[in-house]
Amino acid sequence: MCAINGFTFENSEIIQKMNLTTKHRGPDASSFWCGHGVSLGHNRLSIIDLSEEANQPMWDNEKKIVITYNGEIYNFPELREQLSLEYSFSTKSDTEVILAAYKKWGIECVNYLKGMFAFAIFDTRSQDLWLVRDPMGIKPLYYFNDGEKTIFSSEIKGILEHPIKRSVDTDALNMYLSLYYIPSPLTMFEDIKKLPAGHLMRVGKNGDTEIKKYWKEPSLIDTKLSYNDTKEKLRNIFDKSVSRQLVSDRPVGVFLSGGMDSTAVLGATSKLHNKPSKTYSIKFDVNKEHNEKFNTDAVLAKKTAEYYGTEHNEVTMSPESALEALPSVIRHLGEPNFNPTAIAQHLLSKEAKRSVAVVLGGDGGDELFGGYPRYYYSFLLSKYKKIPGLIRKTFEYALNKTGNEQLVNKISIDNDLDRVLALLSQSQEKVSALLNKDIVKKGLLRGHFKEEYFANVKSTQDDDFVKKFMQVDRQSWLIDESLFRTDAMTMSFGLEQRVPILDEDLVNFSAQIPTKWMMHLSFNKPSSFQGKDIWGNAIKDYLPKHMRYQPKRGWFSPMAKWMRDDFKQPVEEILLSDSPAMKYLDQENIIKLWEEHKSGKGYHLNTVWAVVTFVLWYNSFDIS
Repeated sequence: MCAINGFTFENSEIIQKMNLTTKHRGPDASSFWCGHGVSLGHNRLSIIDLSEEANQPMWDNEKKIVITYNGEIYNFPELREQLSLEYSFSTKSDTEVILAAYKKWGIECVNYLKGMFAFAIFDTRSQDLWLVRDPMGIKPLYYFNDGEKTIFSSEIKGILEHPIKRSVDTDALNMYLSLYYIPSPLTMFEDIKKLPAGHLMRVGKNGDTEIKKYWKEPSLIDTKLSYNDTKEKLRNIFDKSVSRQLVSDRPVGVFLSGGMDSTAVLGATSKLHNKPSKTYSIKFDVNKEHNEKFNTDAVLAKKTAEYYGTEHNEVTMSPESALEALPSVIRHLGEPNFNPTAIAQHLLSKEAKRSVAVVLGGDGGDELFGGYPRYYYSFLLSKYKKIPGLIRKTFEYALNKTGNEQLVNKISIDNDLDRVLALLSQSQEKVSALLNKDIVKKGLLRGHFKEEYFANVKSTQDDDFVKKFMQVDRQSWLIDESLFRTDAMTMSFGLEQRVPILDEDLVNFSAQIPTKWMMHLSFNKPSSFQGKDIWGNAIKDYLPKHMRYQPKRGWFSPMAKWMRDDFKQPVEEILLSDSPAMKYLDQENIIKLWEEHKSGKGYHLNTVWAVVTFVLWYNSFDIS
């Protein structure tokens, strides 16, 4: 895991500045190369082959191809064995395996790589620069292109070492206040973009550019396997993924929450590692009255750690530690982020880095196996849609009479795209109320989702809406909110987080599981609406009894409560400030929401925190 930097002109001073700015991602070694009209930089976090020979930028054995690379290729031992018949390796690193693969297959080598990665390859023969990002978007890659030059980096801060204009992308701001994250390829900087997941970008010797998707979305057609065979195959793929991702020449730990996914990762790790693991979890400094609400996960994690005999480390996040960490969190995110759990991840990563260089996490289980309530409510809604129209209309009329007009509006939506947006985003009315009326862009979000996500939705069995919904979530929310936040916070301390559940083979196979096997309804369980049913059964042996059939709980911090207490003054100062960021917002309406939240008359955590982090981001990055 590392930081990569580069641009399409030669300047040793600027490439070293980019490296210095992103040094936290790769604290073990730093180097650069300039030549052929290109500059490449690299900061290394040494994980596999700790020798100096594995430092980057790295050349192939004929000194014709050079790479700067961030990530891990989990199938590199198999590829190395295959390629060694015609390539003479000088290191044991996965980096050199990518070079050998490129020599054999050209840029089509990306289709042979399984892992998390973002890399740049410069081919001196063709003078082409290739930028590549992994299929699941686990590793970030940002770029700037003005038609004359291309600049890229693992972080926005690296690109900002160049004298480029720092201005707000108002399209991104509109969508951010609707979704609470910024969808690819946009960033909050108007001239800086994200390379989308599963895409590659070619920059030719004349500066011409081409971006294309190389990864094929998995089939959504149901498997023909039986339930038991599907469950068994799931378990086998998962075990193989964890085994691959335990390969490291540095210590490995596990981020442990109170959920089944991280528990399964720990269970598989304990079985395959054959020695006690180091585990890390977070709890919140709240009074006894709120302890159950905010710290149940921490209690369960501790109990699970005791069950597996791990060396458990628990970090306590207080209002004071959160406030102290906030400026650093904003800088490392590089963009506004509505989710206060970013602070918790930042503090947890700081603690983990004291004893390990790599952690495994349980990210992705909800998106692959239907863990979010929005999926099983959609499943129920799809069942409801099959009821004859007259009966449905009578039911909806009765619901209207009980004051559930908003629910009626959502369940009445037939168009898939509009139904997804109703479930994932804020209404246009709410978003417009937050923005300066001169920058409101109605219909923008719908157009973006239609073009970027729904144009790629695969055919499903019986027009299965839930499967389509989950695929869209994997392409959007998972990458641009969850994985973005996780990478920024772990790498702020040079800590590599791996995500075994998002193994490409597991992603592909999970897409073929019938929805009814995920959303099994059973009134004999503590939770009547049980998502992730087949997944829970597949990993059952890894779940201690206290973890079986736990209800779904979102991982969230007590920030809503703290904003009425310890955070009240700093939040109020930001919202009442005369920051230039306010010219993009309707400050009067925002203050009304804040007053409602502060008094307890309303709950506006997500909106208020989204605005707060936007203003802090604007101030921190000196936006013009």
